[in-house]
Amino acid sequence: MAKKKKADIVRQLFHYSNNFIREQWQNVNQEGYDFAHDDQLKETEVASLREQGMPTFTINRILPVVEMLNFYATANNPRWQAIGVEGSDTDVAAVFSDIADYIWGHSDGDTLYSNAINDAITKSIGYLMVEIDKDADNGMGEVKISQPEPFDIFVDQKSRDIMFRDASYIMIRKVLPKSHLVKLFPDHKRKIDNANSDESTNFSYTRRPLGTGDQRTFLYDDDSMDDIGITAQGEQEPLIEFFEVYEKIKIAYMNVFYRIPPSPEELEAIQQQVQVRMKEMAAEMEVQLMEQQQQMEQAVAEGKMIPERYELEMQKAQDMMQQQLQVAEQEYMSELQAAQSRIENKVISEKEYKVLLTDETFAVNIVDAVKFYGTRVKQCCLAGDQLLYEYILPENITEYPIVPFHYKWTGTPYPISAVSPLIGKQKEINKSHQIMVHNASLGSSLRWMFEEGSIDAEMWEKYSSAPGALLPVRPGTERPTPVMPAPLSNAFFTIVQEGKGDMEYLAGIYSSMQGDTQQQHETFRGMLALDEYGTRRVKQWMKNSIEPGLKQLGTVVMQFSQAIYTANKRFRIVQPSAILEDRELEINIPIFNDMGEAIGKSMDFSAARFDVKVVAGSTLPINRWAYLAELKELLQLGVVDDLAVLAETDIKKKDLIAKRKSLYSQLQGQLGQLQEAIKDKDGTIETLERQLVQAGIKGKVMQAEMEITKQKEQVKGDTQDAYRQTEAEQKLLQNVMGNEVEMKKKEMAMEIQKARNQLQGNKNNS
Repeated sequence: MAKKKKADIVRQLFHYSNNFIREQWQNVNQEGYDFAHDDQLKETEVASLREQGMPTFTINRILPVVEMLNFYATANNPRWQAIGVEGSDTDVAAVFSDIADYIWGHSDGDTLYSNAINDAITKSIGYLMVEIDKDADNGMGEVKISQPEPFDIFVDQKSRDIMFRDASYIMIRKVLPKSHLVKLFPDHKRKIDNANSDESTNFSYTRRPLGTGDQRTFLYDDDSMDDIGITAQGEQEPLIEFFEVYEKIKIAYMNVFYRIPPSPEELEAIQQQVQVRMKEMAAEMEVQLMEQQQQMEQAVAEGKMIPERYELEMQKAQDMMQQQLQVAEQEYMSELQAAQSRIENKVISEKEYKVLLTDETFAVNIVDAVKFYGTRVKQCCLAGDQLLYEYILPENITEYPIVPFHYKWTGTPYPISAVSPLIGKQKEINKSHQIMVHNASLGSSLRWMFEEGSIDAEMWEKYSSAPGALLPVRPGTERPTPVMPAPLSNAFFTIVQEGKGDMEYLAGIYSSMQGDTQQQHETFRGMLALDEYGTRRVKQWMKNSIEPGLKQLGTVVMQFSQAIYTANKRFRIVQPSAILEDRELEINIPIFNDMGEAIGKSMDFSAARFDVKVVAGSTLPINRWAYLAELKELLQLGVVDDLAVLAETDIKKKDLIAKRKSLYSQLQGQLGQLQEAIKDKDGTIETLERQLVQAGIKGKVMQAEMEITKQKEQVKGDTQDAYRQTEAEQKLLQNVMGNEVEMKKKEMAMEIQKARNQLQGNKNNS
């Protein structure tokens, strides 16, 4: 009963989404898709034109607009960058760009993206869908991108987010043969065989309502006339509805903070520490007790305390010491256990939390638990009235896997296409051309008014427009008179020209952007300026509609890749340029201990947390000539090297040129090193020569100085010797002269004494 109830709920959601507004929106955009693919006339219009003899051709001015918009949006593949939330996530975040390129490459993303943009332009919205191929990589799974049909997707009409993030559900509805569903879901073959479709009426979800007389040549109809499909064996089988519903649900989680107690080894170490501290404390307290006992014994001896009081106080002191030791032991044990314990934080579901609470060991160690609700995505698949499976996507996937790309978002799930505003002008141009061609056709093959029986009508009809024809007229009858077409007003030509200009103005795609030389600027810089100004509306569309979708796609790819790539995996990235070699990267590399046991992961991609952003303008085309001119200027300034310029050229075998350039660069580097070595040696030799000359000069100078010093010392010695000799001679002379003076003095004294004696003798004689 539950499965039937779920099928009824899904069908009610489908009928709720498939309302009148949805049908009108689909009809309008289907008409735009038809006009873009040159299906511009209804069957009734074609029949009416043929009855009037008017042409039924159309001049498709919409298709070039669609192709140019598609080119501007898909000229290059999108690029994503990831920014790590924490420093430890930076290295892993750098890997995401390569993983996104890998997923984009093996999913043929450029083709799918081009189709999605074409749907956005012609049908107002295109979709890319991220899904998991569980059977790929030998069952390990791969993340892939697909492109669903826009008219098969039904979105909650209350959604007001451009990416439908606030939608309560997104539904994909298809009508497929049972055998095809069995191939898609072989595990659910019995349910598919027993499934029945409750649809009593056939509604076409990829064409306009019947009865409008519309012509549909390029469409695929979900529903056939009798709900009958054809198997590969040519047998008939009924078609059945297939629903794939994605819903956002809220799941209760608990943010649990719990304490992890110490291990038995840690407890043993703690007990040893406590015992050591208790011994120290007991020794200190025993000393204090002995001091107290000594004081009380002295008080008893002095008579200040009676012996009974002494015994009572000693007993109390011993009991208190024991109590203090027990309390201290418990406190120390608790402190050390708390220090060795650690607080862990983990987010689990409320159901898991309730189960864990039944474990008393876990319940005791809970520090705090905070309840909150997390967003999850639930997938539900049904075939008719049978529920195939119901599955909640992994917990890190919080966004819908279906990513929309709008052309003009209206704030609702019903955007506007680029083709819708052009349909009126396209009809105007078609009608004007049909009238002008029809008028010219009437002027070249005249109509005739004749009296019945005056001419051979069959002959005139056959030869009236042949040059030089002779047309008989029966005698006595009035000659046929030509019926000239009414001259057309010049307004028709003006309407055509203005209509072309109006279409270019409405679409923002001008003739010059498509290579019309008459509308282009003569100078190169003028062409660049025209290209810059002419693409601003396209860039506005890319910035406000396409790039948000690409950012959302990168986020969804990140979530799915982190959910599926949890094991060790090696990627090979094929580079688009032949100059760059293919690269390999590896994620979730196991780390082993000495015993060979895995203890962790390096480059853990699933556990990293980072934000994804799209490189702005990465899909827009580049004016290659202007870009090459800019690269040449940067090369002259030394900002880039010649290989960067070579990579953007169209030279054949540029990979070989790059290798030769690399070899030349290596040889040039080696030659430069040798030249530097030779210069160093030459400089050393010149330095040594200068030092040698300077040393010779210094030697000669020192030799001359030594000779001068020698001569100076010799002269000085001779002078000192002469001075000493002169001084000795002077002293000798002084001594001699002194001796002579003394002798003279003695002689004079003797003569004086002699004279005195003689005088005295004379006196005596007299």
